[in-house]
Amino acid sequence: MEQLFQNNFSEALDILKEFISDEKNWEKLEKAGQLMLKVIRSGGKILSCGNGGSMSDAMHFAEELTGRFRENRQSIPAIAISDPAYISCTANDFGYDFIFSRFIEGVGNKDDVLFAISTSGNSANVINAIYAAKEKGMKVIGLTGKNGGEMAGLCDVVIGTPGAKFSDRIQEIHIKVIHSLVHYLEEKLN
Repeated sequence: MEQLFQNNFSEALDILKEFISDEKNWEKLEKAGQLMLKVIRSGGKILSCGNGGSMSDAMHFAEELTGRFRENRQSIPAIAISDPAYISCTANDFGYDFIFSRFIEGVGNKDDVLFAISTSGNSANVINAIYAAKEKGMKVIGLTGKNGGEMAGLCDVVIGTPGAKFSDRIQEIHIKVIHSLVHYLEEKLN
């Protein structure tokens, strides 16, 4: 069993090294950070969404921004679309594919940004959220894996982990991206 643990950590390290070695990833992170910074400075907010583990990441991102990451600072306006009562109501009335887009229709503004997370890049409800955000004039940052799926052609910035075959490895990079973006915003807004 010990080898299984070692293999998991080695594989994660290989994917992280691959991500680090691609200069385009640093450019995408910088562009995403600047876009979020501009939105916050202009009075907008960050809305985030995803399914399963990606929803947990969307929630983690929003709580780090509104709460505290490393330093005490002003709260950064962010909302994860994750309220179970809202999701079950909307899924029941409109279908699961519209749980995020309906929220954006009601709460999103042109000065906001959507942080859309999908390991496949093809989640129908996340894709619909992107379309709803675009209709509102919002910018969209996508966090995805593999080849980026349908999201790759819809977002203003797409940060992906193409070398990872499975969602767990993709999500391990995602949490590093999330923490890096929170750290960037915290430093720039202090």
